[in-house]
Amino acid sequence: MKVEPPVAPKPPDLPAELEEVELGHRALGALRLEGVHVRGADLSDRAAPDLTLLEARLDDVVLDAAEAAGIRLRDVVVARGSWAGLRTSRGTIDRVEASGVRGTGADLAETELADVVFADCRFDLASFRHATLARVVFRDCRLEEADFGGATLSSVRFERCSLAGASVHAASFSRCELRACDLTGLVGAASLGGTRMTRVDLLGIADLLAGALGIEVVE
Repeated sequence: MKVEPPVAPKPPDLPAELEEVELGHRALGALRLEGVHVRGADLSDRAAPDLTLLEARLDDVVLDAAEAAGIRLRDVVVARGSWAGLRTSRGTIDRVEASGVRGTGADLAETELADVVFADCRFDLASFRHATLARVVFRDCRLEEADFGGATLSSVRFERCSLAGASVHAASFSRCELRACDLTGLVGAASLGGTRMTRVDLLGIADLLAGALGIEVVE
């Protein structure tokens, strides 16, 4: 079966000038910010349900363990910072580019991600369970033991990522591609139908696929 290549994500669309804002102790719940530049804010452990950020830049912003269910990010560029333990269930992340973000243990379950690029990010132990990912790129990311169980992935590319011990059990893939990734101990490898891989990468996980499909390899 021929698998078409992934569709590239659309980049964020930001205005030439952004307003510098200080969030301080401002209430974040249902807050809507547009055309802003936020630098160095520590929003750890804050309640931020239904927070909306449109056409924004976030530099070194810390959202560790923030409760941000229903968050909406659109046309946002994120540089560095930390999302460790961030909870964004049922959120929307659209036309976002993030680089150097530490998202260990982030909970993005049931989140909709479209036209997103994660580069040099760390999302080990993160949950993407039942999330919907369309036109998403993970490039040089650490995704060890990340959980994509039941997720729907369309036009998603994994480039030079570590997915060691990650789970794709019951996930569905279409027009997806994996290149030069570490898939050691991947759970649910039988769900990888609908992906593209190089022959070298495929041979590297032959035993994993055989086990997932119930094939006994004999000498």
